[in-house]
Amino acid sequence: MTQQIIVDSCGWVAIIDSKINFEAELERIFGNFTLMLTESVCNELTDIDASRSRKNSLLMDLLKHKSAPIQSKLVGHTDDHIFELAESGNYAVLTIDKVLKKRLYQRGIDVVEVAKNQHLRLIEGL
Repeated sequence: MTQQIIVDSCGWVAIIDSKINFEAELERIFGNFTLMLTESVCNELTDIDASRSRKNSLLMDLLKHKSAPIQSKLVGHTDDHIFELAESGNYAVLTIDKVLKKRLYQRGIDVVEVAKNQHLRLIEGL
């Protein structure tokens, strides 16, 4: 079975800045996985990437190539899109956002976060 993982902007930035081999780490945790990317997260990351130096690129082409698009029906904040999508299906969420992590955890949704030792960690929801 393939675990689908919704990418949050701050989670992707943390992976890039920590120089984590996200594919190896996600395979270690889940085996098979698919990254899912919302349009709002893609837009946020594109804006962030534009303000970073080329040396500190967010590797947007890599993310787009390695992920599948996912659509939210909500209008509003990106975190609300991610929460609604994660709640509607069997998704985990890659994020380091404390408020979003708490919302997801309380709803029983798994969270993947960047740990201090350059690894990813799974926090299983209640």
